[in-house]
Parts: sequence; C-alpha cells; structure tokens
Amino acid sequence: MLPIVQLKEVTHAYLGDREASLAIENFSLHVEAGEFVSLVGPSGCGKTTLLSIIAGLLQPSRGEVFVSGHTVSGPSPEVGYMLQQDYLFPWRTILDNALLGLELTGRLNEISRQKTIGLLGEMGLAGKEYAYPAQLSGGMRQRVALVRTLSTNPGLLLLDEPFSALDYQIKLQLEDLVSETLRRRGTTAILVTHDLSEAIAVSSRVILLQPNPGKIRRIFTVPEAIRSTPPLYARDLPGFAELFHEVWKEMELAGREKL
Repeated sequence: MLPIVQLKEVTHAYLGDREASLAIENFSLHVEAGEFVSLVGPSGCGKTTLLSIIAGLLQPSRGEVFVSGHTVSGPSPEVGYMLQQDYLFPWRTILDNALLGLELTGRLNEISRQKTIGLLGEMGLAGKEYAYPAQLSGGMRQRVALVRTLSTNPGLLLLDEPFSALDYQIKLQLEDLVSETLRRRGTTAILVTHDLSEAIAVSSRVILLQPNPGKIRRIFTVPEAIRSTPPLYARDLPGFAELFHEVWKEMELAGREKL
C-alpha cells in the first residue's frame, strides 16, 4: 500500500526583493495510512511551510509531493487543514459553520448534514447547533472547526498548532478528543507544534527538524504503550519523561547550532 504522504527531495525558497531565503532543502518523508506524526523544531525550520506544501497551498521550488499516490497540484478535499484560529463566520450558526466545507465541495445533502450533526454530538456540542460562535468558549469553537474539517471525510488531516491558544486544561481535553476521534476514523494526521509533551503524547513518530534550511535532524519513534494510551494519561507512563528529555536535548542542540 502506498504511503498517504510522500515528499521526495522537496526544496522551497521564498523570494524577496533582494534575496532568496531557503526554507527547506532536499526534504523527503513518508507518512503511512493511519499514522499520527508530529513535526517539531526551532523557529525557522520550515514546519508550517511543509504543511502548506502538503496542503497544495504552496508549490515547492523543487521536488515531488504526493497524497494518496496522487501528485499535489493544489488544495483538495482529500486534505483537511486545521489552524490555531478557528475562522468561524460570526453570522453563521454553529451548524452552518460546520457544513461550510461540504457546501464548498458540492457535497452537502441531507445524509451529509445528518452525519455532521452527529459529529457535533460526538464532540460534545449537541444542543449548540443553532448557537452562534460568540456564544461559545474557545475550546468549543475549536471543536466546531474540527467538525467542519472532518465533515468532508478527509483522508489526511493537517494540524498547525490548533490548541496553542487555549487554556492548558482545555488543551489537554482537546488533545484526547482529537486523538481518539482520528484513531477511531483511521485518519492520517500531521501535527505542527512547539509543545514537545503534546507531540509525544499524540504521535506515533516525532520528527525533529533543524533550521536554515529546514531538514530532518532525527526521527523518534514513540513506544506502543505510550501511543496507544490517551494523551492525558500517556504523560504519566514509564518512558515518557525520558523520551521528552531526549527530544528536548536534541532540539536544544539544533537551536544552538543555528546561532
């Protein structure tokens, strides 16, 4: 079976008025079906650039990008993208916001509408369908954004620090909810985060990048006992703290070498 994501020798440079800035260089990565992979590393290592390239929002300067065996040439319903901001329209109800992806892809019908209502219920939002975004907490709004993303049933979910603006307790609750939801649906996911604890708790692999230009420095495989446990409780398991310090030490080295 082909990997869900394949990056082959991908290089991307941003062009300014007077110079070019190399964001990533000769970057290769495979992500298998059902995997949850996290990208971590110092600022400037190209994490968000990589997500944008996989999503088809950026065309790389060089290299090949495939999702589910198909060359990425632009945005696709096959790929869902969840950001730190929820970007809910304040004049639309929660249900109407959640249905937006289906509307834009021409797949809104009574069956998909009912499935979306069911997904809102799974996210603890039953009874909130006709409320407006201003009436919801930040954590609830992010749940709506997740439902909007999942309603189109993407095979790949890209997550760019979606929990970083939330209170710590809400952040932990959403980590558990998202991790369990994706595991149950068999969705492949790539998370960008600055939180090493979060990366280890939710992932099967943690990929540490080094900057200037962005390259893979080291890949850490998360032990099965940790990755099969809900993120909140995974943090208390034997081996979690040791892996955290191993990743932290390697990231510190990458950051110092940048200077």
